[in-house]
Amino acid sequence: MSYTVNPDGWCTAAWRYDSPHYNARPADAAIDLLVVHNISLPAGQFGGPHVSDLFTGRVDYNADPSLAGLRNVAVSAHFLVRRDGRLVQYVSCNDRAWHAGVSHFQGRANCNDYSIGVEMEGTDNVAFTSVQYDVLAQLAQALQNRYPLRWITGHEHVAPGRKTDPGPCFDWTRLDTLLKQQAAGTAALVLAHRVMPAV
Repeated sequence: MSYTVNPDGWCTAAWRYDSPHYNARPADAAIDLLVVHNISLPAGQFGGPHVSDLFTGRVDYNADPSLAGLRNVAVSAHFLVRRDGRLVQYVSCNDRAWHAGVSHFQGRANCNDYSIGVEMEGTDNVAFTSVQYDVLAQLAQALQNRYPLRWITGHEHVAPGRKTDPGPCFDWTRLDTLLKQQAAGTAALVLAHRVMPAV
């Protein structure tokens, strides 16, 4: 499947599930960074509705005891890549999703201002699926076709000591190979999967 990101910031072929948890980017923000995360709710469980419910403010806190701690949490990501490769979009890429929190990249704070957040359904200690890498690489290419995207990194690298995702099971080498294949002669995204010094 090929993806296209329209001028309105919504991706074709993605399931659209609008989140209220977003706001406008700064007027001068250049969208040049993609941040990879992982998520599962409840922790270690895949395929349920709870991630989408979290990003859209509809969590049933009684569905599992572990969800009670998410009460009043307002977060979102632009995309979720499910274990089976389904792509869900919650926020237009033109807008600022609330995914990175307190963060820094190459001397710049507030990564939400200039980044796109992609959640991979998974955990730090479970391998991601082949189709998830394929979808992530194809999505990254579509995003690079629309925005001045230059780098891709992990949440753990822009919020060191605070976040650990996408974690040690995320295969950056595999993603790099796919990104180079997707680039087809154009400049591939640069992986910046090293801890960024805080400023």
